[in-house]
Amino acid sequence: MPPSSLPQDSKYAWSLIERAAPPKRPAAERVGDFREIYTDFDEATVRAQAARCIQCPNPLCMTGCPLTNRIPEWMALTAQGLFLEAAALSRSTSNLPEVCSRVCPQEKLCEGACILNARTDPVAIGAVERFINEYAFAHGDVQVVQAPATGRKIAIVGSGPGGLACADELAKLGHGVTVFESQLVPGGLLVNGIPAFKLEKHIVARRINLLARHGVEFRLGVRVGWDVTLADLRRQFDAVFLGVGAQKPKPLALPGDTLNGIVDALPFLTQKNVDSPLVGGEPIEVRGRRVVVVGGGDTAMDCLRTALRSGASEAVCVYRRDLANMPGSRKEYANALEEGARFDFLTNPVAVLGDADGRVTGIRCVRMELGAPDKSGRRSPQPVAGSEFDMPADLVLVAYGFDPVSFPADSEFTKVITDKWGSFKIDEHGMTSLPGVFAGGDSVRGPSLVVHAVRDARRAALWIHLYLSQQNTRAPFTANGG
Repeated sequence: MPPSSLPQDSKYAWSLIERAAPPKRPAAERVGDFREIYTDFDEATVRAQAARCIQCPNPLCMTGCPLTNRIPEWMALTAQGLFLEAAALSRSTSNLPEVCSRVCPQEKLCEGACILNARTDPVAIGAVERFINEYAFAHGDVQVVQAPATGRKIAIVGSGPGGLACADELAKLGHGVTVFESQLVPGGLLVNGIPAFKLEKHIVARRINLLARHGVEFRLGVRVGWDVTLADLRRQFDAVFLGVGAQKPKPLALPGDTLNGIVDALPFLTQKNVDSPLVGGEPIEVRGRRVVVVGGGDTAMDCLRTALRSGASEAVCVYRRDLANMPGSRKEYANALEEGARFDFLTNPVAVLGDADGRVTGIRCVRMELGAPDKSGRRSPQPVAGSEFDMPADLVLVAYGFDPVSFPADSEFTKVITDKWGSFKIDEHGMTSLPGVFAGGDSVRGPSLVVHAVRDARRAALWIHLYLSQQNTRAPFTANGG
């Protein structure tokens, strides 16, 4: 039933219109390229899907969204066909809505909190968000409204989602913003970590070009802490935001981990992402090889799907817990299964096996069972005695997650207080132990979602603005804050 034929009070549209999944290319087709697997709704479908929102008085979807996006409001506008107005509302709370709509695990966030889950399928929030923002770009309606120039200058270290969001917010407030990026192409993990089949790189480049047109300067190929010191930035700028992320891979740390054929996830994803110019190093040969991915997060899903697109004869995920306790997105898990990946749950690698030439030939594993919950509430996996077995492999991809980036021992970064994992500590205003130096995203909270980095950056931008306006009235840094 189209929205135009619904009663004016469309409170019951959810019972008349079934949830529609966003169009998805067939698995047999999409494993042959790195293009995005999803496409946009058409106008009639997006209006019908938006009409399923019941406009509840206490919208749980907003609570479930880290950005508290004004979802019911832009759903109502979309249902009426007011797509540009809906997109403007979306942009009012999100600096990267066209990105978040593609990479957020909506099933765990806004859609997971949708009240319709109690009766039926949730509103297709992510697909609607993607449509309205792509519609706005297509109609030239995405502009940045800037305040008069303040004369203040802020340095942003890192051009990932946190850095871009902070730059966007500060530029809107009239501040001069310079982004320092160690790579030759801006975008951080949006470019060199997330595969193009989830987020095509022209989407990121479009947002960066928009920021550049509105005065944000990008200095590329500059490593802060090496080529430029943090002390230099503090002298040259009125404030600094650290959005360096957490890209140091966690080690495999198993017997045999020096064999040839063990590769960390990020270098692999960067090299095999055909839409990214950030390639280098020795070619990682995949075609015709048996690939084993260790880990159960979204990076592991990306490795599996990238390996299959690169011609692997098989791609197997080895994870020590069960599916219910796997941290990776269920949507990405389902897509990986469709594309031919296999999963070996309750299985833990204990050694890497190799031949006389030092090349990987397999991994030795042990079966696991779930015991008592750990401190986080997840049931702790325990090895099953006598269950060891060998799994053949030609290439092992390590997707155990990431730690914060390390800086030179003589760098001013050593003056920034960190926690035991090396993440920056911040106070309730987002500032580190160095006055005027703020931080957010993965470099503070550890590896997390793009939407969390955007939220942290938006908050930090507000506090930077207030810091610059009222430097003498700020509350002091508290080591236990943030």
